[in-house]
Amino acid sequence: MSEFDKSNNYYDNDNNNSYSYEGYSNNRQNTNTSPYYSYYNSYNQQNYDDLKTSSFYSESYEKPRKGRIREMILPLVIVALISSVLGGALVGAWFQFGAPTLVENNLQSGNNSQVDTQLVKQIEIVNNIESPATAIAEKVSPSIVGIKVTYRIQDFWFGAQQSSGSGSGIIIRSDGYILTNNHVIEAAMESGTKIAQGASIQVILPNQTDQFYDAKVVGRDERTDIAVLKVDLSELPAVDIGNSDELKVGELAIAIGNPAGLEFMGSVTQGIISGLNREIQVGSGRPLKVIQTDAAINPGNSGGALVNSKGEVIGVNTVKISGSNYEGLGFAIPINTAMEIANSLISDGYVKGRPQIGVQIDTRYNEEMAETYKLPPGLLVKEVIPLSGAYNAGIKIGDIITEFNGVPVKTFDELETEKNKYKAGDVVKIKIYRIESSDFTRGQYLELDVTLSEDKG
Repeated sequence: MSEFDKSNNYYDNDNNNSYSYEGYSNNRQNTNTSPYYSYYNSYNQQNYDDLKTSSFYSESYEKPRKGRIREMILPLVIVALISSVLGGALVGAWFQFGAPTLVENNLQSGNNSQVDTQLVKQIEIVNNIESPATAIAEKVSPSIVGIKVTYRIQDFWFGAQQSSGSGSGIIIRSDGYILTNNHVIEAAMESGTKIAQGASIQVILPNQTDQFYDAKVVGRDERTDIAVLKVDLSELPAVDIGNSDELKVGELAIAIGNPAGLEFMGSVTQGIISGLNREIQVGSGRPLKVIQTDAAINPGNSGGALVNSKGEVIGVNTVKISGSNYEGLGFAIPINTAMEIANSLISDGYVKGRPQIGVQIDTRYNEEMAETYKLPPGLLVKEVIPLSGAYNAGIKIGDIITEFNGVPVKTFDELETEKNKYKAGDVVKIKIYRIESSDFTRGQYLELDVTLSEDKG
């Protein structure tokens, strides 16, 4: 029987006999201890052994030595290291030389192919946690003080009564000089720089709200509503002074002061510069050019600081327009004007170089009265100050000033405007109409040379 027939006979036998894996056959456990039981019987096993000895079958196996494994690993490591070095060098050379050239070529290609493309401006909005007002307040607030004024008033029913008021001030020098408004301290003043009997002016520092320091009045100017105080303290935090001549409408403006009294000391309000060179009347009734702002300014803010975005003081808060029909109309004295006055008050006690004619004017005389009495319009001289320029030039009580250095003047404001174009010591021509008899129509015009004197007042 051939080997092929024997194999077929095996399969026939297998189909007639029950068979299973894992050592079980004919429902009996196989006694073979091998974990993989072969379904070959002993006869087939002998045939298999014969097959192994056939000429076409060969088999050999040699167990590898441990030394050879090490010999195989070492070349692999060397090859890996060399590959890493070469790969890194190639990548670095690409990014250094190849990539920039490729980008440049792409840009040039894009520019050539997209001639009509318009550039788009990108604006990045940075969301800062702190607003500019926060930084400004931290910088300037330590230099804004409270001012408490006590004075006596005479009451018709109860006699003399003690009263008080408050305002704000700006530390302009670390050795205790404080800038404020004249109207803040005016109720406590007797005359000049003398504080009235029973009155007092005290300064409160923002970091010592329970401590009051007595202040002296260095000087004050009613025309510009500026006053300078002095306390016996040193190493105070002085403010940075800005330039009010460089202001533009729309700039940020921060007001710092004590609205409604010392209880709200150090209040900060924010707005913009609403207008420049606005003309208002201050306590003296004379016009004053000021800065307009919509930053809230309330009673008690007077004398406080108006500050720009750099934390520099650009104005001295002075007044607001209030009423049911008005909102956001606050005004501040330009710091350039205020500091010029303050420096003069500190050095000389008065505003040095300010011109003075040397006359007092009777404001009751006006154009209507002039027409009634058939007199020229002008300013009626009520009093002449002895040894003044007017006195030395020969101006007398009852004269009517009609021109100032060739310019017709009819009101006090017009006269002040022309006079303030000059300085003390300048010589100007003043034209007057002098009545020489009871007949007002019989008078004469005189033109006098007047040397302007210095107003120390």
